[in-house]
Amino acid sequence: MTVVDHRGQTVRAQRATVNGVRLHYRVAGDGDPVLLLHGVPKTSYYWRKVLPHLTPQYTVVMPDMRGLGDSEHAESGYDMATIADDFAALMAHLGHDRYRVVGEDWGAAAAYQLAARHRQHVVQLVYQEMILSGFGLEDYSFLTAENVASYVWLWHINFYAVPEFPEMLIAGHEREYFSYFIKHEAQDATAIGEDAIDEYVRCYSSPGGLRAMANIYRATLTDAEQNREAAKTPLEMPVLAVASEPFIGADNERVCREVATNVTTVSFPYGHQLAEECPDDLAAAYLDFFSGGTP
Repeated sequence: MTVVDHRGQTVRAQRATVNGVRLHYRVAGDGDPVLLLHGVPKTSYYWRKVLPHLTPQYTVVMPDMRGLGDSEHAESGYDMATIADDFAALMAHLGHDRYRVVGEDWGAAAAYQLAARHRQHVVQLVYQEMILSGFGLEDYSFLTAENVASYVWLWHINFYAVPEFPEMLIAGHEREYFSYFIKHEAQDATAIGEDAIDEYVRCYSSPGGLRAMANIYRATLTDAEQNREAAKTPLEMPVLAVASEPFIGADNERVCREVATNVTTVSFPYGHQLAEECPDDLAAAYLDFFSGGTP
């Protein structure tokens, strides 16, 4: 799928082997570096509408997470600490010593671990629409009347944790499954274009794609241990907590305040897929936050 910068120029895809895994990524723009980390079940294509707003001022790096998109479907290493180390190694490979990090969904969980494990490199952190394992994520997966009624019931956390069954049941039905899943979490389902669905289905239908996705969830309890240990030393860099009012909402800010000391917040009346639903407003919030800190 084609991704373009603010000039309308196609952003060329590249690959690099770092931390024992071959990552697929794109780089565009000029200026201080910004790392954009996507969630699940998405790829770096998720950021295509936000990217042109950032490239006039920043060098933007958009990788596919280990096992997702066109990155290598590694056999192991799906805990967020390892994935954070992947991204730190990629930024070092590209020659970036100090950078801003934006993460959404599982990309936010990886961004948190990146900021916690590589504090000297992360200038600012944008933490968007995620509850950390060990800080309430598991509670959202419980079968309770409140969770079911909320439309934020994260039943899939438990489903994906079961060995082999998710791969067997989803295979051959990727378009139906992911179309419903992604649009269900949006307030404006029409904002999710068929180009995005095509891209996600292509990647998660590839050999090993479903397994890699499920392995991220199968590391949830390991992530919880890592997050609780990391939180013993709160983050001191500026953190912007970005929330969807109808989805993660106030819990997004709560998590940030439990793990960081310098937190500001912004929320939007859209669904979980903010970069699809309100990319202009979202990018403006990023740029406003970035303007408050210089590497």
